[in-house]
Amino acid sequence: MRTGRLPGRHRRAVERQATFGEVIAIREFRALWLAQGLSLLGDQLAQVALAVLVYDRTRSPLATAAVYALTYLPSIAGGPLLSGLADRFARRGVMMTCDVLRALLVAAMALPGMPFWALCVLVFFVVLLSAPFSAARAALLPEVLEGDRYVAGSALQNMTNQAVQMLGFAAGGALIATMGPYRALALDAATFLASALILISGVRRRQAAAKHDKPSMWTMTRAGARLVFGDKKLRTLVLFAWLCGFYILPEGIAAPYAARLYTGTLPVPVITGLLMAAMPTGTVLGAFLFSRFVTPSGRMRMMGWLAMLSCAPLVVTAMRPPLAVVIAAWVLSGIGGAYQLAANAAFVQCVPAERRGQAFGLVQSGLMAVQGVGILVGGFAAERVGPEPVVALAGVTGVTTAAVLAMIWTESRGDNSTRVRAEATA
Repeated sequence: MRTGRLPGRHRRAVERQATFGEVIAIREFRALWLAQGLSLLGDQLAQVALAVLVYDRTRSPLATAAVYALTYLPSIAGGPLLSGLADRFARRGVMMTCDVLRALLVAAMALPGMPFWALCVLVFFVVLLSAPFSAARAALLPEVLEGDRYVAGSALQNMTNQAVQMLGFAAGGALIATMGPYRALALDAATFLASALILISGVRRRQAAAKHDKPSMWTMTRAGARLVFGDKKLRTLVLFAWLCGFYILPEGIAAPYAARLYTGTLPVPVITGLLMAAMPTGTVLGAFLFSRFVTPSGRMRMMGWLAMLSCAPLVVTAMRPPLAVVIAAWVLSGIGGAYQLAANAAFVQCVPAERRGQAFGLVQSGLMAVQGVGILVGGFAAERVGPEPVVALAGVTGVTTAAVLAMIWTESRGDNSTRVRAEATA
């Protein structure tokens, strides 16, 4: 039997894809995965509890919305600065410290009689601490999972996050009705402590990424911005990530859209829930299919096409279709969002390990900003022209932007595709 290297046209057939079972078997990933899911579940419960608590206190929809808005502001304002902590100090230590501090802050929120202004301050700092935690986790994951395991692990985390969010919001109301908002907040504090315990027992200690010098936070923030936005390939990948501002926009106006779709068969709240669940459902399905049935190098080639798919189905809303068609379009849009897995993997390969925390923090802050601004602009426009044309316009603008990014990516992806193929066939 002849042996030797396979001809070039057959190499893709031997690319190895990591399985979910393979990454779950890794103890450190299990710890990161469980800690993240536990914290996120507590966060969803806390959001519902906080909304109920603030409205009960103030009877003001504006006050309730203002407190919810505080969940966006800290990540946008403080994320780029604090994310550098994940590079200055040991990443496991950063995550554990953030968990303990958030547990104490949320426990203070659970004290009956806490003034409204104090609640706002506590919410601000709880969300602010999520920036260095998320940056440390994102920077640590490529050290725990190498090669295609990183994509499989990222897909598993994305699917878990979407499932936990849906479960948290669905079960949150029932739990709060049973135990009350104060006990729900106390339970959230306990989830942060449990997360810290899981991290200390399941993730081994590593040295800080910045081993030699430790520049100021402002210096690291400026250097991170130059790194991310000064390189054409990284800049393109960041813009791919921020494309979600277009296809997340419909979720922000799901309630008024549901009112337009009401025909007397289903109540408006039920229609709203179906619309808001459509994209997360598609995201879970797309992450599973993309990570399990597409080769590593194939993901790089498909990234631009899937990015366009994430926005293109939204255009159908211009024809004012019935509910079933809208839900199908939004599910398809969620499936297209699986391109984020490939963009994330390529981003990790391009960023030096000692600067990943700052880089991921900048990208995450931008994600929060584009989603918040997109929803705000979409709501403002929908109030004047209706939700259907706004969603359709977001789709047209998004698919056009995605097409431009896809052309730029095609010109510059060569090095990444070669590296991914080499890792997958090693």
